[in-house]
Amino acid sequence: MLSLIQQKKNTQTEIVSIQIVIVGFVQGVGFRPFVFRLAEELHIKGYVSNNVGQVTIAAEANKETLKLFCKRLINDAPVNAQPKLHKVLSTKLSNYKKFSIKQSHELNESNIHVLPDLPVCEQCLNELFDKNNRRYLYPFINCTQCGPRYSIISSLPYDRKNTSMQDFNLCRSCKDEYLEPYDRRFHAEPIACETCGPVLNFVDNENSITNNSHALEACIKVLKKGGVVAVKGIGGYHLICDATSVESVAILRIRKQRPDKPFAVMMEQSKLENYVDASEDERALLQQSSRPIVLLKPNNNNNIANNLAPSVNRLGVMLPNTPLQHLICFYFQKPLVATSANISGEPIITRNVEATKRLGKLCDAFLHNDRIIIRPADDPVILHNSFETQVLRTGRGLAPTEFTLPFKLKQPVLAVGGHMKNTIALAWENRLVISAHNGDLGSLRSYQTFQRAITDLQKLYQVKAEVIICDAHPEFASTQWAYQTKLPVIKTYHHYAHASSLTLDYAKLNNWLIFSWDGVGLGADGTLWGGETFLGIPGEWQRVASFKNFKLPGGDKTSKQPWRVAAALCWQSGIDYKNNIVPLVDLKEIWQRNINCPESSAAGRLFSAAASLLGLVDNESFEGHGPMLLETLAETSDAEALQLHIEEDAGGISRIDWRPIILMLRDKTLSKAYRARCFHETMAECISRLSLQYSEQHKDLTIGLSGGVFQNQLLVRLIRHKLEKLKLSVVLPLSMPVNDGGLCAGQIIEYHYQ
Repeated sequence: MLSLIQQKKNTQTEIVSIQIVIVGFVQGVGFRPFVFRLAEELHIKGYVSNNVGQVTIAAEANKETLKLFCKRLINDAPVNAQPKLHKVLSTKLSNYKKFSIKQSHELNESNIHVLPDLPVCEQCLNELFDKNNRRYLYPFINCTQCGPRYSIISSLPYDRKNTSMQDFNLCRSCKDEYLEPYDRRFHAEPIACETCGPVLNFVDNENSITNNSHALEACIKVLKKGGVVAVKGIGGYHLICDATSVESVAILRIRKQRPDKPFAVMMEQSKLENYVDASEDERALLQQSSRPIVLLKPNNNNNIANNLAPSVNRLGVMLPNTPLQHLICFYFQKPLVATSANISGEPIITRNVEATKRLGKLCDAFLHNDRIIIRPADDPVILHNSFETQVLRTGRGLAPTEFTLPFKLKQPVLAVGGHMKNTIALAWENRLVISAHNGDLGSLRSYQTFQRAITDLQKLYQVKAEVIICDAHPEFASTQWAYQTKLPVIKTYHHYAHASSLTLDYAKLNNWLIFSWDGVGLGADGTLWGGETFLGIPGEWQRVASFKNFKLPGGDKTSKQPWRVAAALCWQSGIDYKNNIVPLVDLKEIWQRNINCPESSAAGRLFSAAASLLGLVDNESFEGHGPMLLETLAETSDAEALQLHIEEDAGGISRIDWRPIILMLRDKTLSKAYRARCFHETMAECISRLSLQYSEQHKDLTIGLSGGVFQNQLLVRLIRHKLEKLKLSVVLPLSMPVNDGGLCAGQIIEYHYQ
């Protein structure tokens, strides 16, 4: 590509003209100012301009200088940029007198890359607490290297007029910084200050304070009195309260109708060691540019409220990522609950009026601001399982997530994901973009967010889908939406998509054995799968193993009432079942007569039933409730695995007989902790045995894990340990959720290879 400026016949004094096109993540990262300064340093004449998704540079200098210029454009780029040299063309000499930044313009062909929101940078943080700086304590301080991006962009190119900052006219001081090429805020589109920028507005039953310092002070007072405040952040509102106060946390649980699900906690980095045991890898995760919630082990000496994460041994921790969050943490000086301000299962709330209407009964006060959030972005959730990092939920700082496909699509397609933990994916040519978390589509707000995300993603990237890909389950809201579009619809089976999503991170591997374990999803045989083993490659999966089918009395009710599954498993094992919840005569008759009792092989339902049989929980208040309690209990004991019988059925599928597990779980001569650990060891042993069997039959197999069950860190650790003894290795998704949040990507892969 650089041959135009590398010909030996050229002299060092001959001035030539070239046009350079840079694509990739080059908007919203200070790339044009960087190009300007580099051109000035090298005495290059010409200009740089933003187009839709790319940067165009006209450059005139001698050929050696231009060669160095092209090299440094990539190697010395700003920290958040990911530039790619797309074109270098020889052009007619224009004899430019200087180098300048030109106004952005649109091209017929776009190459759009959208940068996620960025945490406040170190320089801005220093200025935030510098009494001599004009932005001292200003809660919206930012520069070209930090601040909102994805959440405030209405369209591209990335200019202030195309963001929600267009309503804030720059004061003279900010305008001078914006126009000064050597200033850190040169063309920083969200630039603002106390004089001209967004302002905090504190509201409670008695006051409305529109003043940054006074509003912040009022917020801190409410928190110190044990109150709950709804605080507007970059991607939406958080409900925050004192994480060390049992009373405050209890009040928040009652108001949010969230009796058991753990809350995330926000604290300053300097206070981490007082509350959690974090490894170097986990500390590095906390400091990633996405500033995610990271699941960590609490230490024994902390004073975190014991009802923050009841009966589980992980605490979701995040560092403050915005200037406002840093200010709140600094003045409050204790860890804070920081949970999405929504009704459970719904998307995060973003608009002031909606927050006031929907959150009024959940909080004691609001800390609004007048910067509009164009699109919501919940906090991402990540864990480190001693081997690699797992994304459990995409969100602020991660979304939109972009991938390069190992193939080229003939036409743009949209994959609409699943029903729970919904994300969508837009793909065209060799590009794939995954949206932020949309929530569970059973609620109206989640469904509306899902619809807006579909429209927004296509508008933002200027790509119109021509084919819709959906899950095969006809009752999924995403599937029903797909059939209303009047576009061609392609169905993919749930667990095939899970398996294929894993392969995206390992595109060079093409011989797989993948365990796809989760709750339920419609399988190719019409039953509800969820404990599947697939052999092959995307588009050609062969179902080689699964669990022995069992009935789900009550159908969908079993997702929240695992005692129903526990009862069915006992009856199918020839064991009596009793509980103190409801009379079982009618349920058993339904089970016997096979009324609303779909058959399933779902590993996730086995985990939930095990928790119920051990008396941990009979009615789950959130998805994964029982399995989390089961994992926590299992961590406290050692046990030996059971050797379950595996036998081929009439269809040639190896079926794992789970019935001995039920007998073990009902054996009260064993401690509950032992039984919980034995369950995990046995499930891991099943994967180990099947992995060995198929690895001996097929050369160069890559073993993979995909599906929500593999959010269980203990299970993954046991599997890896057992496979290492067999000199086998195993992989998990690296860049997307292992749960249903990654389904949309798998749907794209399945579509292409089908």
